Amino acid sequence: MVLNLSKVIELIVKEKGLRQEDLVQVVEAAVQSAAKKVYGDYDNIEAHYNPELDEVEVFQFKVVTEDVEDTNIEIPLKQARKLDPNCQIGDELGEKLDASKLGRIAAQSAKQVIVQKVKEVERDAIYNDFIDVKGEIVSGFIHRFDRKDVIVNLGKAEAILREKEQIPGEILRRGDRVQALVLDVTKSLKMPQVELTRTHPRFLLKLYEMEVPEVAEGIVEIVAAAREPGIRAKIAVRSHDPKVDPVGTCVGVKGARVQNVIQELKGERQDIVVWSEDPVRFVCNALSPARVSKVIVDKADRSMDVVVSEDQLSLAIGRKGQNVRLVAKLTGWKIDVRAEGSEMVVSSEDKRSLERLSDIDPGVVEVLTEAGYKTLDDLAKAREEDLLEFEGIDEALAKKIIAQATVGVSET
Repeated sequence: MVLNLSKVIELIVKEKGLRQEDLVQVVEAAVQSAAKKVYGDYDNIEAHYNPELDEVEVFQFKVVTEDVEDTNIEIPLKQARKLDPNCQIGDELGEKLDASKLGRIAAQSAKQVIVQKVKEVERDAIYNDFIDVKGEIVSGFIHRFDRKDVIVNLGKAEAILREKEQIPGEILRRGDRVQALVLDVTKSLKMPQVELTRTHPRFLLKLYEMEVPEVAEGIVEIVAAAREPGIRAKIAVRSHDPKVDPVGTCVGVKGARVQNVIQELKGERQDIVVWSEDPVRFVCNALSPARVSKVIVDKADRSMDVVVSEDQLSLAIGRKGQNVRLVAKLTGWKIDVRAEGSEMVVSSEDKRSLERLSDIDPGVVEVLTEAGYKTLDDLAKAREEDLLEFEGIDEALAKKIIAQATVGVSET
């Protein structure tokens, strides 16, 4: 069977974006499989593409011997020397088989193997392409929607931007160009599954790399990042060049660089602070613009009790505890904030949970906090009779608190 393959291989390589050597191996494997159906399933049957003849040649390799016991794997010395006069006993000699005997059925089988193998090679090539850019930003066009998930055309493959990985409130339309971070790449029976994200902190870091040459070059380093996607983010930066201001560099002239990042993130406010090896200084920097009066450190618990003046409390806490939560994420320390002379503590751990209790008197929230109910999960597990022990909580309010806490836990 003579196969004029050069043009076919060239076209497939160009169309599928495959390597020529990979496709040649696929063709050789297909012809080998077809040959084994005709000549027998022997390991010594091989197929090799000959570019000079532009065909796949089939050989059966046999051991040269005096006494032949199995003609499928052995060849007598006299016959072998007709093929190669210099061969010796024990040599392995390739005997060319008549490929024309493979016939139409074998050729069809070879075609099916080629189609299947090309798909496998294409799938592996796409997987390798995207696994190499995992954690990097890619861009594509929104192709379609699968309920609330977005299918993005990246050229070689489609990727999925799930609802939970989209920036809350952003409006995406079919045909829009979108940038996202490659979150994960997994193999599947069809094509590799490429997962995208626009909410991961690394997406923010990579955007700054794109906008700020000094970050891309390593002069300015983004040490840590924390986000509440679409609302607010904090990044901690440091400079490896004493002449370069890390904050000003990221902000850019007239805020041009940071504004490009904010625009890409649909208005997500950016706080850029200076990183410090000193945890206390780092936390104070991160709480900016609030001014800190005093910090009490508990290294064993990796927590800090931050004291601010009354007029700085709202700045330190942020809207619905947003600022103190981001500081905790950014620094890796649990942060408790209180005003001077006040026993009311707002924690980076429990503020978010307690803020989700709508229409509950702040005094009741304070009582619950002091009693050890630090999170929504704590309240969701509480019994009505436990809450009834506290002043100001009746049966109706106890039910309301537990119900809201239960809903809140299910949403987090």
